[in-house]
Amino acid sequence: MAIVAVVSLAAGIVLSRFVISPAQAAAEVAPPEAGPITVEVERRALSSDVVARGDAVYDDAVSLTIETGDLGGPAVVTGAVPEVGAEVAAGRVLLEIAGRPVVVLPGDLPVYRTLRSGVSGPDVVQLQGALASLGIDGGSSGTYDAATAAAVAQLFTQAGYPAPEPPEGSREALTAAEEGVRSAEDALAQARAAVTQVGRGATSSERIAADNAVNAAQRTLDDATSCANAAAPIDPETGQALPKEPCATSVADAQDALRLAKAQRDEALAAPDTSAEIASRDAAERALGDAQAALAQAQQDVLTPLPASEVAFVANLPRRVDSVAVQRGSTINGPVMSISGATVEIVANVADADAALLAVGQGASLAVGEETLPATIAEINATPTRGAAATGGGDGQDSTASGRTEVVLHPTELTEEQRTALVGTNVRVTIPVSSTAGEVLAVPIAALTAGAGGETRVEVLRDGATTPELVVVTLGLSAEGYAEITSSEAPLAEGDLVVVGQSDGASGGTSDDASGGAG
Repeated sequence: MAIVAVVSLAAGIVLSRFVISPAQAAAEVAPPEAGPITVEVERRALSSDVVARGDAVYDDAVSLTIETGDLGGPAVVTGAVPEVGAEVAAGRVLLEIAGRPVVVLPGDLPVYRTLRSGVSGPDVVQLQGALASLGIDGGSSGTYDAATAAAVAQLFTQAGYPAPEPPEGSREALTAAEEGVRSAEDALAQARAAVTQVGRGATSSERIAADNAVNAAQRTLDDATSCANAAAPIDPETGQALPKEPCATSVADAQDALRLAKAQRDEALAAPDTSAEIASRDAAERALGDAQAALAQAQQDVLTPLPASEVAFVANLPRRVDSVAVQRGSTINGPVMSISGATVEIVANVADADAALLAVGQGASLAVGEETLPATIAEINATPTRGAAATGGGDGQDSTASGRTEVVLHPTELTEEQRTALVGTNVRVTIPVSSTAGEVLAVPIAALTAGAGGETRVEVLRDGATTPELVVVTLGLSAEGYAEITSSEAPLAEGDLVVVGQSDGASGGTSDDASGGAG
């Protein structure tokens, strides 16, 4: 009986726990009484980030076009087609077109003409600087001269190709010009000899001969005069005058001969007239000058030129080949390839409001698979400048639309494996814009309300109080749904309860006017 009594007592106690009165059941399912919903004030570190997605590409991608207008025939690719990923460096052969190379040189100006002897301009200055960067002295005059031509020939020799040929017929013209100079020199020598010969005057023997002729004529005149004045001979027997012997020369003839001898002597001793010879000499000198000018031009014409189709100027070398639009045997029609810099960059775009918080040189992080890589902001462009950004920067939005800003970041300390894994992918970019220095006093943003004067307040429910206390606070950083409390009118400490909402007493929900934003 005792055992039965104990068991009955125990069973009654157990069963009583499952027996609930209607009043108790109604009390248990009734909604809680209306009242404030509170959370504790916390100490936590806050950080505000700008998050975007970006495409990993090589920097400064450009399409490369070759100037083929001076080829005079189809621009057929005959060899030296690079592969994707190949390096484009200064002094190397990029393509082979119609059997001739296209040599890459550093420079910003595109090729727009063939460079020949005598031309000058910024493209010549760029060429001479590019040659100097390769250790080839092409001068620095800004004019394409013999030194520049020799440097260009050396450039092509180093590239493994013969130097470009001068225009057709220029070598024959040089030979003719050289012959013309020799002929002009001979003619001038003869003209000068003639001037010397004529200007020399009578020799000593010629002077003596002229004097002798005058003296002889004078003696003849004297004899003729003596003969004419001589008395007639007397016959000794008769005493009468005999007829005179005729004179050998009459006085008149002797006088004429004397005048002629004197005139001839005066002519022989007079200063010579060399005007005709001098005129011939001057003409020969002018002809030689013209021939020498023609020779100088012919020598310039045979200097090594730089055809427009055999050089490509590219800025920021070295670069890499991204894509190739031609192949061996094809004809060039448009860009031949796309090349880019050797630096990997992330091209993203963010809202203008977020961009206003960023600055060049600011740090960022990239989520690449399971890794997080450091990066630095390199450019902030209101107008997109990269091909990747023009397609939305990888976040599904058009960066060309208003309200978006392009942000270019450069990863730091990439290994070759990381570089290979990164290029061509779309990555998550996180850019910290502000953070607290360690843990700070913080409340949920839902706990903030605005006062009538625009001040920011929180409602604090002190221990044992039934009515919240309004406390004016000063805010710091807002991030992650929390706001930093930098100061307050009344003491506010970790663990204090602040009101974030109001239970409506029916469903346990929060009333619409239980919280307000303070901005």
